[in-house]
Amino acid sequence: MSWHGVALALSLLALLANALVIAALVGFLLSRGSAAVHAAWETSRDVLAPYALPGAFVVAAVATLGSLYFQFGAGFTPCDFCWFQRICMYPESLLLGIAAARRDLTTARWYVLPLAVVGSCISIYQTQLQWFPTQVQGNCASAGGVSCSSAQFLDLGFVSIPYLAGSAFLLVITLLLMARRPDEVGEGLDEEEDVDEAETAAGSGPSRRPALSR
Repeated sequence: MSWHGVALALSLLALLANALVIAALVGFLLSRGSAAVHAAWETSRDVLAPYALPGAFVVAAVATLGSLYFQFGAGFTPCDFCWFQRICMYPESLLLGIAAARRDLTTARWYVLPLAVVGSCISIYQTQLQWFPTQVQGNCASAGGVSCSSAQFLDLGFVSIPYLAGSAFLLVITLLLMARRPDEVGEGLDEEEDVDEAETAAGSGPSRRPALSR
C-alpha cells in the first residue's frame, strides 16, 4: 500500500474519532437537562468503563505508529510543531499502555490528560495554520526547511497530519473523561435512584391538618 492509501485510511479513522467526540459532547450536554437522557448517559459510561483505557492506548499507539510511518515510510520531514506534538503523543502511548495493563485510571488522568490537552492545542493551531497559510507566523521551520504551514497532503480536502494528531488527542481526552474506575461503575444511576426515592418519600409523607381553632 502506498502512503496515499495509509493517509486515506488514517483520515477516515480521524473522521470516526471526530464523530465519537462530538457524540460524547452532545450526549453530555443533553444529559444535563433530561433525567431519561442522563440515565442513558450514565449507562453508556458504565458500558464504556472496561474499554476506555485500552481504547485510549490503541488510539495513541496508532497515532504514534502513523507519525513514524510518515517520516520513515513516506519520507516526510517533521516540522517543529510536528515534533512538539510527538513530544506529547509518544509518552502517551507508553503511559496509557502501562495504565491499561494496571487498570489505573487515576494515574492515566494525572499524567496523560495534560499531555493530550497541550498536544491538541498545538494540533488545532497548526491545522488552521495549514488551512490558512497566509497568516503572519514566526520562523517555524525545522533543520530540513519544512514550514509548519505547509501540508504534505490534504486528504478529503482538509485532513492533514496535524489534523490526524488533533483527532487522536481529542479522542484520548474524551475516553479518559468518560471512563470510570471499577468501583465507580453504577454510581451515577445509584445517585439518581437515591434522589428519586428522597423526592418520593418527601411527597408521600404524612399530611398534617391545620388545628381547628375553638
